Amino acid sequence: MVRPPVPHTAMRPLWRCRSCGKEWPCQPAKLALLTEYRASRTALLIYLGTLMNEATNQLTQLHPDHPPARMTERFLSWARARS
Repeated sequence: MVRPPVPHTAMRPLWRCRSCGKEWPCQPAKLALLTEYRASRTALLIYLGTLMNEATNQLTQLHPDHPPARMTERFLSWARARS
């Protein structure tokens, strides 16, 4: 039996990719998001900012002694428009 591919979506509250297990957003997720939001980089950044806030809260609850680091880089820096 062949299973359909698992999409590169976030597994909450761990914020790992359901498909590849890497930190979400992984490279395939980033590419998919850039494609989906190609008409509005601003909308993408708002969406990612909302997810970053959710991820930061959930990861802090899971690991109160080790709050998450590099969240801006992980969620927003890669999606900013290049000058």
